[in-house]
Amino acid sequence: MTRQELFAQIKHKNSFLCVGLDPDPSRMPAHLNGDVLAFNKAIIDATRDLCVAYKPNTAFYEALGLNGMTILKETIDYIGDEHFVIADAKRGDIGNTSRYYASSAFHTLGADAVTVAPYMGEDSVGPFLEYDGKWVILLALTSNRGSHDFQHATQDGGAPLYAKVMQKAAQWGSPEQLMFVCGATQAEKFSELRSLAPDHFFLVPGIGAQGGDLEGVCRYGMNDHCGLLVNSSRGILYAGSGEDFAEAARASAQSLSDKMAKALEKYLS
Repeated sequence: MTRQELFAQIKHKNSFLCVGLDPDPSRMPAHLNGDVLAFNKAIIDATRDLCVAYKPNTAFYEALGLNGMTILKETIDYIGDEHFVIADAKRGDIGNTSRYYASSAFHTLGADAVTVAPYMGEDSVGPFLEYDGKWVILLALTSNRGSHDFQHATQDGGAPLYAKVMQKAAQWGSPEQLMFVCGATQAEKFSELRSLAPDHFFLVPGIGAQGGDLEGVCRYGMNDHCGLLVNSSRGILYAGSGEDFAEAARASAQSLSDKMAKALEKYLS
């Protein structure tokens, strides 16, 4: 999916919602008896008209063994081509290993994008950028508490490490193929983040269960292509725990989507 196609979907649906598909069998409704694929399909059916992207976190499927990887592939196939699919795998290794990680995400799974850690530098990221129509989503400023351990560390000249990462990585990939992960729990930073990468999309976790500030993210982070994919996982997946869990998930997604529609009207028009 190209940047223009993604923006067209955002305008068509009046939403920039990404639904995280992180199925935890211990939290799934009892009547499903641990059927992860049935759970995913019900969530997708309930939300596909409200979102533009899905983000399965590969760890939740890897933990289920070989069958889990089959479920991941079947989930991505079930989503289809009209949604942007992110394999949230946070890869990052030397070039040859990265080539196989990229092949796994793009060829084997059929994802549109994969999350990548930048710590090992350009040659670890480059192989992911060799695929036409595919995306790298690079970790920049994350939403977890531990982000302060390294990402905020001051570099020569006084800039934080996350700023150096974004500035350097923007030389590796264009806004047509590279996004950045920027956590919603640090919404006060979004004006600075947008100045570092004016044209790139940001994948924004931390809305919902983590308490991120959607209004602040939109006010300071939106650009003329929207430039935001805001993710919610637990807040949608586990909005309900009974047999009506899909309806509860839809209600939660609808609430976020409605807020996004207002933000698009306010900041994009």
